[in-house]
Formats: sequence, structure tokens, C-alpha cells
Amino acid sequence: MNTIRIKNMVCARCIVSVKESFDKSEIETTSVELGEVVTKEPLSPLQLELVSKDLTANGFEIIDDRKSQILEKIKTLVINEIHHKYPYNTHIQWSSFLSENLHYEYNYLSSLFSATAGITLEQFIIRQKMEKVKELLFYDELSVKEIAYKLGFSSVAHLSNQFKKVIGMSPSVFKKNFENNKTRTELDKIVK
Repeated sequence: MNTIRIKNMVCARCIVSVKESFDKSEIETTSVELGEVVTKEPLSPLQLELVSKDLTANGFEIIDDRKSQILEKIKTLVINEIHHKYPYNTHIQWSSFLSENLHYEYNYLSSLFSATAGITLEQFIIRQKMEKVKELLFYDELSVKEIAYKLGFSSVAHLSNQFKKVIGMSPSVFKKNFENNKTRTELDKIVK
């Protein structure tokens, strides 16, 4: 068994695309999940080169240094919790959650993230939550109050203040103007 970390895997379609790259390169996998692929055997240099080229052509990248792997794992865990878990854990303690899942002290993870990504881990989490708010506003199925509750904000005012700070307008203005504003951001591009 061999684990390969993959950068930019943020959704179910990414899993399918990465799986196809490994299949195309005739590499047998035992699992493909957000951020990582487990192969039955270690890859030969030729296999690694072939799959790497195909992954790069599809917007992915094999991560080979430890710090980059930790950074991608942090991003994957945050994205998965905010965008793919239902119901959302409104009482999540990010420091404990990340430390328990990655087996590192939160201070180390936070420092590594800031140094590598160019924004703080807290800012990244807030930006991810704001993208989720934009998604929920876009689909117009929940009120701003329901969205605030669903995502664990203490109040509508708290959500509105965060949204305005990050997005530059209030949720109600965004909701009114979303057809003219193509302001959704790809999840893997949020740190840039």
C-alpha cells in the first residue's frame, strides 16, 4: 500500500477525475478520497511521471513534501466539514478537530498554514464559510437567519458582519444582486 497526496481535490467530481487519471495510467488503487489516493503497490518512476502529467492536465498536483501534504490535508478537512457534511457541526472546535485528525498541535498547524498559504487558518475557515453562505443564498432555499443558524453563527448580525467584511456587501444585497454578480469562488482558490 502506498499513499499519494493530491493537491486541489475539493469535491466528488475531483475524486472521479483523479481516479480516471490513475486508471488511465494503469495504476491499481485501493481508495481515492479527497486529497489522497492509496495504491496497491508503490509507483515506479515512469508510472509517477505518467499519472503526474495527466493529473496536472486536469488541474491536480502530486504533493511530495511533508509540509505541503499537511497544508493540503488541513484544507481538505476544512472544505469537507463546511461544504460536504450534513448536517454541519455548529459546535465544531476547529483547533481540537484539526489536532485530533492530523495528530499535531494546533499552534503548529496554524503557523504552518499562515506561513505557507499567506493567510491565517482562521481567515481560511471564515472564507470557506462565506463561500457556503453564498451558495446557500444563491439557491434561495433558506433565509439569512436559517443560514446563520445552520452554519453556527451566534446571530444574523454576526453572519452579516463577517459576510460584509469578506465579500464586501451584506447577505441581503448579495441575494438581491447574485444574478448580476458571479462572485462564487472555486474552493481550492480561496487562499489565493
